[in-house]
Amino acid sequence: MTKPSIIPAMIHAIIFDFDGLIFDSETPDFISWQETYGAHGVELSRELWNAHIGTITFDPYLHLEELLGRPIDRDAVWAKRKARDNELLAAQTIMPGVEDYLAEVRELGLKFAIASSSKHSWVDRHLKRLGLFEQFDLIFCSDDVGNVGKPDPAVYQAAIAALGIAPQNGLALEDSPNGVTAAKGAGLWCTAVPNRMTRDLNFDHADYRLNALTDMPLSQLITEVMNGTS
Repeated sequence: MTKPSIIPAMIHAIIFDFDGLIFDSETPDFISWQETYGAHGVELSRELWNAHIGTITFDPYLHLEELLGRPIDRDAVWAKRKARDNELLAAQTIMPGVEDYLAEVRELGLKFAIASSSKHSWVDRHLKRLGLFEQFDLIFCSDDVGNVGKPDPAVYQAAIAALGIAPQNGLALEDSPNGVTAAKGAGLWCTAVPNRMTRDLNFDHADYRLNALTDMPLSQLITEVMNGTS
């Protein structure tokens, strides 16, 4: 049963980020790279890493080589680091509140999509592993928009066009400042939902902030965003 009376007419669609919002791949990614740098006797700065969360612009191989002042065997580093990353990823499940939000999206009769800086090969595979792939008819990734990632708004603009909504009728859910920048650049409303990797970053440009999706139901969040009571 839908509850249109409590949903402002302005919001017609919800657009979900993927990494760090639906599935925490960001913590395993950082840990595996931090351990890789440590094995080479150098440190991966958390501040540097955090600045690039949600984007595809940072090259950790190049940065590691710059710190070492010499080339590395990238294939060997990739194999060892990826094995550790996969080990950590296997322990990750759906982020708290995601399934409730997906159920409420349907209950409220809203449209919805995913907009991610990652590639389809990554997003689709993990959605299938988590049992969520069939729930999303619209999944937009960087390889849908010329391999451009956030903070560029291109992937959100593609989602908006496919959803058939005006930007101001959509609400994005994002875990990173770069993601919020992309969503706002596309003209969407945006709620920040930081995870343990991003919770200390600056989200002043978001319209609203939650500590987790479990903080409140989607219908209440939409009302709060529309009322500007962040």
